[in-house]
Amino acid sequence: MSDRPNPSVTDNAKRTRQPYGERLWVPLWWWPVAFGIAGLLAAEIHMGAPGIRAWLPYVLLFPIPAWVLLWLSRHRVAVAEDAQGTPELRADRAHLPVNFVARAAVVAPTAKSAALGRQLDPAAYVQHRPWIGPMVLLVLDDPDDPTPYWLVSTRRPEKVLAALGLPSAD
Repeated sequence: MSDRPNPSVTDNAKRTRQPYGERLWVPLWWWPVAFGIAGLLAAEIHMGAPGIRAWLPYVLLFPIPAWVLLWLSRHRVAVAEDAQGTPELRADRAHLPVNFVARAAVVAPTAKSAALGRQLDPAAYVQHRPWIGPMVLLVLDDPDDPTPYWLVSTRRPEKVLAALGLPSAD
């Protein structure tokens, strides 16, 4: 017998539905490249020396690219309901209820450099990952918030906007 409550008996109203969620992983081809660089660096240190110098560089250097790539992939984008049932965008620890969004648009990968370049407002909230092409632009309508808009990287911007219940301005 377990001390944990039975999930079928627990109150379903307490659970928040998550219609969309995504983790912003680095591209798969980065993994062999990172381990190849770590292997070359370990081989340079090893250089045919016997004893501890033969295996220690490999043991010490191979966890580093795994840690770095996992750290770069730590960001999440999700759409979930808050306590009142209103959908909200969650980009890591930041969250934006849909009631404060005036307009929304998909930023294509070709327009990304313009959106992040000279046109970028310094007060905007930006969660940009260079290895992810498209972005979502959410223009805010909140007089108490100095942030004019959010720019968030996502692989499937149409699904994010659909989960928020917002039409795209395209």
